[in-house]
Amino acid sequence: MHIAFDLSFTHTEGRWARAGSWVGRTFPDVRMFQEIAISAERAGVEMLFFGDGSGIPDTWRGSIAPAVEWGVQWPRQDMSPFIAAMAAVTSDIGFGLTYSSTFMHPFYVARLLNSLDHVTGGRIAFNVVASSRSADAANYGYDELLEHGLRYERMEEFVDVCQKLWDSVPPEAIIMDRETGRFADPALIEAIEHRGRFFDVKGPLSSMPSPQGRPVLVQAGNSPRGVAASAKFADVVFGFGGSVAGQQRHRAALDTALVAEGRDPNSVGILWATQVIVGRTRAEAEARRDEVLEFWSEEAVGAYLSHNAGFDFSRVPERFAIGELVEQITALHATPGGLVGTLVDEFGLDHEMTRTEFFEHGWRSATGLDHTVIGSPAEIADALEENFAATGSRGGYMFSTPLATPSGLDDIAELLVPELRGRGALAPARPGGTLRENLSA
Repeated sequence: MHIAFDLSFTHTEGRWARAGSWVGRTFPDVRMFQEIAISAERAGVEMLFFGDGSGIPDTWRGSIAPAVEWGVQWPRQDMSPFIAAMAAVTSDIGFGLTYSSTFMHPFYVARLLNSLDHVTGGRIAFNVVASSRSADAANYGYDELLEHGLRYERMEEFVDVCQKLWDSVPPEAIIMDRETGRFADPALIEAIEHRGRFFDVKGPLSSMPSPQGRPVLVQAGNSPRGVAASAKFADVVFGFGGSVAGQQRHRAALDTALVAEGRDPNSVGILWATQVIVGRTRAEAEARRDEVLEFWSEEAVGAYLSHNAGFDFSRVPERFAIGELVEQITALHATPGGLVGTLVDEFGLDHEMTRTEFFEHGWRSATGLDHTVIGSPAEIADALEENFAATGSRGGYMFSTPLATPSGLDDIAELLVPELRGRGALAPARPGGTLRENLSA
């Protein structure tokens, strides 16, 4: 199995204040991230992953106040300069950077990622997302979200343009002959002349070919449309943790879609998002879990759930059928995944529940404790090996933790990763290789 750290939320939801958080450094001090990178690389973690969102959560009651007051899913920086700084103090660990194909332009993103691949020496991955949060959309001039299917059509064209741009200046075109002064062969560099539904891009890319040629492409959609997009271009899929049955359905759907695209299902792994609380003993891990529970209030839970679904859950009635809620969310072009998707899987569309029951489930979802693996290093390693075998044995895990930063991540690096390595469960390290080479090992 391959392993990565998800650093999307290193300081939100109270992580900045808990016992084990930094003393003498405050977010977003770049030295914090450099220290994490050094520690993770020393442990053998293969990639640091940064999800992103550019809006302050405002869906719950139509206000940013709860999210701002309690630090829910914000603040968040553009991590590209932080990645450059982390690359300067490491040599092997990779970096996954997220940009939205719904809001960004492919030429800008292709050029930026090309430059970062140079800075990191071939260690960049691009997590391409189709955005479903209204707070983000409003910052880019959208009055409402694009329809779900259109977001993925735009994503596929976005990636197509990026790939054409990355290929538009091939390595063999660069001559750099000091004797003649010729820098490159113009016959080998051509405009891409892309004309599509969403983008018109002349090209070529105004950059040197990068060490990987193009970054590793990561995609996370697990809806039927999202899986279809993954099958077209993803090198690695970011899968959502949860029930084994749900993971197996995702793996089977992806395999079918990959075959339809003429791709080998064995060549595309899924990194399962997995929240971990590890202690030297199970009792220690459970005590750390209890610390997390102290942070959450109804306002914090509501802000978290509503932002990630794009739907204001303060509007949930005293009693409702789950299918009715799905219809309301879908009508807003928001996403009925996450908590609501879990409820559909567990109870079915016709199941009725009360508002109180909904928020009881929501509290477990917001904390992530409904899908957190808790225990000693041996207990967690046992669970991961069993899960890995049950879900196809292709890919691995994207670890996060609700504990304080950096101590929660250090626990994983110092306790869990050595346990997995001692069992021979981890993919072999390839020092000096590109991220693509390491992930394909």
